[in-house]
Amino acid sequence: MITDPLLRMIALARPRGTRFALGVLAGAAATASGLALLAVAAWLIATAATHPPLTALSVAVVATRALGVTRGLARYLERLVTHDAALRTLSDVRARVYERLAHTEPIHRFRTGDLVRRLVGDTDATQDLLIRGLTPPLAALATGAGAVVLATALLAPAGLLLAGGLLLGGVAIPAMAAAAGRGPGRRRAAASATLSTTLVDTLHGAPDLVAYGAMPRAVARLEAADAELASLGRRDAALLGAGAGASALVAGLTLWATLLLGVAAVAGGTLGAVPFAVLALTALAAFEIVAPLPAVANRLGALRATGARLFDVLDTPPAVQVRSTRPRTADPGLRIRGLRVRYGPDEPWALDGLDLDVAPGRRIAIVGASGAGKSTLADVLFRFRDPDAGSVHLDGMDLTGLAPDDVRALVSGMPQDPHLFTGTVRQNLLLARPDAGDDELSDVLRRVRLGVDGGIDLDTEVGTHGGRLSGGMRQRVALARALLADPRLLVLDEPTTHLDPDTRDAVLDDILTATAGRSLILITHDPAGLDRLDEVITLDTHP
Repeated sequence: MITDPLLRMIALARPRGTRFALGVLAGAAATASGLALLAVAAWLIATAATHPPLTALSVAVVATRALGVTRGLARYLERLVTHDAALRTLSDVRARVYERLAHTEPIHRFRTGDLVRRLVGDTDATQDLLIRGLTPPLAALATGAGAVVLATALLAPAGLLLAGGLLLGGVAIPAMAAAAGRGPGRRRAAASATLSTTLVDTLHGAPDLVAYGAMPRAVARLEAADAELASLGRRDAALLGAGAGASALVAGLTLWATLLLGVAAVAGGTLGAVPFAVLALTALAAFEIVAPLPAVANRLGALRATGARLFDVLDTPPAVQVRSTRPRTADPGLRIRGLRVRYGPDEPWALDGLDLDVAPGRRIAIVGASGAGKSTLADVLFRFRDPDAGSVHLDGMDLTGLAPDDVRALVSGMPQDPHLFTGTVRQNLLLARPDAGDDELSDVLRRVRLGVDGGIDLDTEVGTHGGRLSGGMRQRVALARALLADPRLLVLDEPTTHLDPDTRDAVLDDILTATAGRSLILITHDPAGLDRLDEVITLDTHP
């Protein structure tokens, strides 16, 4: 099993391996064309100095023009093919990350800013690796070998010298740059994530920070995170400069040594003046091939760190799994037996042996102190987490044997903190039923006492997180959305929390009116008005 994040990131592009291979070939063709262009130009200039017949130069002139065109065309094809394949791969990876976050509920493991960083910046590292970290080294390997063969054909000692120089400049120095950049790259990825997380937390918590006079400390944390990232950036620039300098030094020494060998060979009569010119420019062009590699290698440390963060999300085990289905029962409604849930092996039981029956059309309230397991029960019913023991059946179907999305078509409602998306009331309602018409949407608004008389309509903008609506209106819109889904069982988790008594009573009246004849579980800590329900069940806290 592959464990290195870089290799795993490259493996993500396997479905488009043919395209990347074509891109590498096009890149090698472009680089080889540039090398051949200099070699032919050197031959042409050196030969022209001997005043040969014009016909002797015609082939070289045509070849020069052809290689110039080929170089540009091949470079364009390389960019086109590799970027297309990388962007398609990036799209697939981003979809996989989003799907994992949406279906396995690891989203609560990460702070908001860190989650955004993993979904955007860390995922984009896949594209960076495939385009800059994969294609150039492979193209340089193919073209560098061709340059060594040509130099060896012209002068064997010079070919060996060029091979050694290319190994130093294209392999040894990049390897040292990769080793030197591994630690700083890891720290830079962590510092970038810290800065993103701190910035988002500060922006989201700005009202509270200002209210408590804590904004200066938050800004100081931001400045410290930014200073750390800037310091690492300067170190990274120093490493890049050192790598570029070392590469230029090796190239210069190799070129001078090649020139000395060539001059000696020309003086000894074993090498002509024209081949000597070709050899010199070939050596010069060969090092232009490997010059970018130290910078590429230096980036590998940061790419490995971001890849590890990416796979930290992708490797998160599902919080909800489809289990083998227990035999279907004949009991209608909701039937829970021996339900046990806890949040860790050493944690106390949030629910310990809960038995619960909700007959069709029956409305019950679940009350209890904080920590009694009320919201945990809602999470189990919504399939946000699996039971550790016990069974949950709805109309005879074992919910743990169904896919989460299938369960949510049967069980719907309001989580403890329902979210309203930026947009109109219509757009928020259509999340529950995308095919609902305006008549249905207006009807469900009336059922929760909204609509024209309630002060809003379908085109009302709710604002960010529903900020343009009052607390009661937000709860009613969320309730309307839950009713529009028309589930077999409606679960409302703390629908009147954070509301003043008058608004709470009004929302509770709306809930009871709108859910007449519907199976309902109302989870709340507030006993007001619960005498109107069919049954009230109290959950006790567990030691």
